[in-house]
Amino acid sequence: MKKLLLIMMVIFTITISAKEITIFHLNDTHGHAWSFSEYNNPNIGGFAVIESIMKQEGGKNSLFLHAGDINTGVPESDMQNCEPDIKALNIMNLCAMTVGNHEFDKTRKVLLEEMKMANFPFLSANIYKDGKLFFKPYIIKEIDGIKIAIFGLTTEETEILEPLYNKDLVFKNAVEVSKKLVPKLREKADIIIALTHLGIGKSTSPKYTTSNELAEKVNGIDLIIDGHSHTNLEKPIIINKTEIFQAKDFGEYLGKITVNYDQGKIQNIEWHKIPVNLKKYLGKDKDGKKQFSFVEKEYTPDAKVQALLKKYKEKGAEKLDNVICNSEILLDGERPKVRSMDTNLSNLLTDAIRWKVGADIALQNGGGIRSSIKPGKITTRDILTVLPFGNTLYVLNLKGSVIKSVLDFAAKIPAGKGSYLHTSGLTWTSENGIPKNILVAGKKLDLNKTYKVVTNNYLASGGDGYKIIGEHKSQGYDTGFTAASVLGEFMQKQLKGEISSYSNVLRYKRK
Repeated sequence: MKKLLLIMMVIFTITISAKEITIFHLNDTHGHAWSFSEYNNPNIGGFAVIESIMKQEGGKNSLFLHAGDINTGVPESDMQNCEPDIKALNIMNLCAMTVGNHEFDKTRKVLLEEMKMANFPFLSANIYKDGKLFFKPYIIKEIDGIKIAIFGLTTEETEILEPLYNKDLVFKNAVEVSKKLVPKLREKADIIIALTHLGIGKSTSPKYTTSNELAEKVNGIDLIIDGHSHTNLEKPIIINKTEIFQAKDFGEYLGKITVNYDQGKIQNIEWHKIPVNLKKYLGKDKDGKKQFSFVEKEYTPDAKVQALLKKYKEKGAEKLDNVICNSEILLDGERPKVRSMDTNLSNLLTDAIRWKVGADIALQNGGGIRSSIKPGKITTRDILTVLPFGNTLYVLNLKGSVIKSVLDFAAKIPAGKGSYLHTSGLTWTSENGIPKNILVAGKKLDLNKTYKVVTNNYLASGGDGYKIIGEHKSQGYDTGFTAASVLGEFMQKQLKGEISSYSNVLRYKRK
C-alpha cells in the first residue's frame, strides 16, 4: 500500500511540474485589421475575430506575437498610418512584434509615431544606426516561472526593398548577429524564440538570410516564428532541432503553438493553424445563391476590438467609396501572377503612367501591385488597395545603353520576386537570362539614343535591386503625381469610365 502511494505521489509530482504554454502568432497582416472578402470566400480574417479565437483557445499561459509587416495594404489603415491596427493590437495584448521591411514604407517620423503608439515593442537585433541598435533587440517574458527570450530579426534585403527611408540604417547579417546573441540569451532564459521577418526557403543571395538558413547555421534557437514570404505552411519545418512556423498572411490564419515544458526542457511542441472564419464554397442553391460552409468553425468577433475598428473604418469612408470607373472584367493583380508574368492590370498601370507624362517607356515592379480589382464599380478604395505605397511618378532621361543594363538585371530575376519587371512602350524577351529582341514603339532599341522613361520613385531610388536606375536618378525629377491618382485619371479620361476588355499581351517573354 505504501509503495502504491509512493508511485502515485511521484506521478502527481511529475504531472503538476509539467507546464503548457500557448503562443499565438500572426505575420504579414498588411493593414488587414478588418474582416475582408476574397473570391468565393466572404468575410474572413479580422483582428476582432482573432481576439475572440485567442480568448477561446488560449489561457493564462499565453503569448501573442507578430512577425512583421503590419503596414501597407488596406486604404483605411494606410491613410491613418496603421493607427487602427496598432490600437487594436494593444487591446489584444500583443507581446511583441518584429520589424518587417514594410515598416519602412513611410517616413521615419511615421515609424517613430507608430512605435510610440504601441504598447508592445518593435524588435530587431540586426538593425543599427551610427553603430548602435536602432530597435530593442529582445525581451524576456516570464510565464509560470518559465523564462522565454524573444528576439527580432529583419531581412537584410530591406536595404534594397525599402531604400527611401532607411539610408542611415545598417542591416547586419542575421546569422552573425544571432550567433553572438543566442548564447547570451541561453544564460538568461529557458526557451528562445526568434521572431523573424526573413522568409521561408533558400535565399537568392548570400547577403540575405532566410529562416531555414538561420536554423541551419545557428544552434540553440527553439522556435522560429517567421514572416515575409507569406508562406502557407501545412506543418512546421524542423532544421537542426529548431522548429519554424509561418501562417500565410493577412490574418487568414492564426498560428497556435503549444509548448509542453517539463524537467527543465521542452518535451513536446504542437502547432495548429486556425482558419479565421475561412469558408468552403459549396456552389449555388436552386435560387442561384452561393452556399458556404466553414473550414473549421465560426467565431464571433470580439465586441471591444470590433467597436474600435468600426470607428476607424468610418473615417474617410465617403472619399474612399467614390466611384471612378466600371469594369466588366477582372483586372488581375494576384501576387503569384504579377511577380511572374504580365497581366491586364500590370499593362493598364504601365500604360497609365506612360500616358500621364508622355514617356517613351514605363517601368513598374510587380511587387508594387498588391491586389486585383473585381468586376463592377471601381472605387478609390480599390485603386489604393492595388497601389497602397503612395509612390509618385519619376521621369528620367536614359540612354538606350542604360535601359539595356536595366534589362540585363531584370532578365535574371526569378519568377515570384517583387522585382519582376513590367513595361509599357517596350517589349523584350530573355533567353537564359540574356535580354533579346528589345523594341521601343516597335523599333529596335538604340543604345545611343536618349529615351524618356517613367517609373515610380521607389525604383528611381534603386529599390528592388535596380541600382542602375538609382545611379541615374539625378538625370530626372519627381513629378509629384501618385501612381494611384494617375491610374484613376487614366480610367476616367482615356477609358471613359468603362472597361470591357484590356490587353493581356505579354510584353516580356522568357524562354
